[in-house]
Amino acid sequence: MTWQLPDAVTIVEVGPRDGLQNEPGTVATDVKIGFIERLAATGLGVVEATSFVSPRWVPQLADAAEVLAGLTRRPDVRYPVLVPNERGLDGALAAGVDEVAVFGAASEGFSRANLGRSIDESLAMFAPVVTRATDAGLRVRGYVSTVCGCPFQGEVPVDDVRRVTTALLELGCVEVSLGDTIGVGTPVQVQDLIAALTGDVPLDRLAVHCHDTYGQGLANTLAAFEAGVRVADTSAGGLGGCPYAPGATGNLATEDLVYALDGAAVHTGVDLAALVDVSAWMADRLGRAPTSRVARATLAKRALADEVSAAGSATRDDSSA
Repeated sequence: MTWQLPDAVTIVEVGPRDGLQNEPGTVATDVKIGFIERLAATGLGVVEATSFVSPRWVPQLADAAEVLAGLTRRPDVRYPVLVPNERGLDGALAAGVDEVAVFGAASEGFSRANLGRSIDESLAMFAPVVTRATDAGLRVRGYVSTVCGCPFQGEVPVDDVRRVTTALLELGCVEVSLGDTIGVGTPVQVQDLIAALTGDVPLDRLAVHCHDTYGQGLANTLAAFEAGVRVADTSAGGLGGCPYAPGATGNLATEDLVYALDGAAVHTGVDLAALVDVSAWMADRLGRAPTSRVARATLAKRALADEVSAAGSATRDDSSA
């Protein structure tokens, strides 16, 4: 089988926000800043920095303003933040952001668990957020969760995904990311979903956000690229999960996707070796090994090379003695 992949794609790094939001222990503000700045230095063009949500709901991201205040921003990198409502937008505007995102769901059960509102009520809440942000010159992105399945209702009809996606675009979002929040999708399902949407939604307005709960994140993202999507969300080191999706594990690891795309000569602009270094750095700060396959394999290969080099040096020293 030959993948029909594009020449270039855009990776939206969500590790600092979606990756860290579900961490049980508090991550220090300076560590978050270091994580974002290291990610931006790898060649990633978009690094989602944080979220202006209520600390009561996501205490891990209570320091959003402090993170942005301490961040040295690169001129060639976008640093979007998530905002759930107008209060969140107020905080984002005060922090001087250039881009925000709103997040809805394609299932009623998840919308009520995540936002405390029905789908229609959430869209009504987003309307003034998108309008105010656009009027302020900000780029606005939309997320649609549970596009391949919901932890509360199970199957999610394609028509519901279409309704929320088109509503977000009509509100003024320039792009909508389709989220397989619990990672139950398969490549054929992803391609069928994208095909079903393209009659109403331009492909260049879509992105994908595939969690890796069932090990399908990479295949699903490549399937979306083959179907014509050109933007994907990933998380360095495979960090992440969702506090409102029982059983959902991490996002697709950024380095796993970059490795696959490098092998297919698809341009991402990302330095894979540098990215692995960042994932290892962040994993060390969290007190555990990286979970991504590429990071583990690369670090093991480096360790072996170091051992061989050290053994060779010892042999040469013994010979000269």
